[in-house]
Amino acid sequence: MQITVLKSKLSYAKITQLDLFYVGSISIDETLMAAANLIPNEQVHVVNLNNGARLVTYVIPAPAGSGIIGLNGPAARMGAMGDLTFIISYAQIDPAQESLTPTVVHLGDRNELKS
Repeated sequence: MQITVLKSKLSYAKITQLDLFYVGSISIDETLMAAANLIPNEQVHVVNLNNGARLVTYVIPAPAGSGIIGLNGPAARMGAMGDLTFIISYAQIDPAQESLTPTVVHLGDRNELKS
């Protein structure tokens, strides 16, 4: 048996881009991806704190240091510029193994890493 547990979380990521006519996904600054242990094409859940919307999509890298959090394609309808989100990834583990310690990253007003 496998169970699903929290792997990574970007807390309070602010939407900085919306691109309705892109094929889909969420663009995330590569620096933030590395800090949160996210890889390109990884599935994530995006939870919008402003409107309660939840969506499942995949990650594409945005330029490092740009602070970009961009909803693309139909996902662009799920938020507005400046909305705060949680971006969450999960992992499947065997419950008999030791627990997985999640990587949780808190962001500031400009999507910078908080210490």
